[in-house]
Amino acid sequence: MRILLLGPERLSLLGFLKTFGDEVSRTEERLPTLTRSRPDYDFIVSYGYRHLIRPDWIAAFPQQVVNLHISYLPWNRGSDPNLWSFLDDTPKGVSLHFVDAGLDTGPLIAQREVAMQEAQETLASSYVCLNEAMEELFREHWPVIRAGKSVPVKQIGAGSSHRLKDREAVAHLLTQGWKTPVSELVAAYRAMKEAGIA
Repeated sequence: MRILLLGPERLSLLGFLKTFGDEVSRTEERLPTLTRSRPDYDFIVSYGYRHLIRPDWIAAFPQQVVNLHISYLPWNRGSDPNLWSFLDDTPKGVSLHFVDAGLDTGPLIAQREVAMQEAQETLASSYVCLNEAMEELFREHWPVIRAGKSVPVKQIGAGSSHRLKDREAVAHLLTQGWKTPVSELVAAYRAMKEAGIA
């Protein structure tokens, strides 16, 4: 099989995909418009890809475009799901889903809640925790997905979503960047809300 991996380099994920004997290509670039023929891939796997996958690609690869998202969908679709799961006090977890035309709205293949202690985490450490859970979930389910035997289910509920620009309103709270303790971040955000400025 030929797999297209979309997103930044993740050696553990790339190595895992290659254990099946498949040819794996990777890119972070925006996908081009499809012209006459469908590219010669069997599956597209997206993790941390910064661009929306084009509708023509989704149509050309029905239930063959899989996204790894570090939120417990339908909560925290879109950008910075880890950050918003703490600020909005929503469920934390990881989700595998097929990509559709919406933003992280496609049918779920599998998901898992991830318990974290707010008092002991920074955004960076919680991201590491979520990434490990995400790759573990993917490794468990990829053989079934690859065989075309997964049974996806529709997402239920409105959930929540955020765009990259939403972070601008809270960027000043990240006093230590991604190493900001979550407890400090949440306390500062609640103070903003109580003052009516969030």
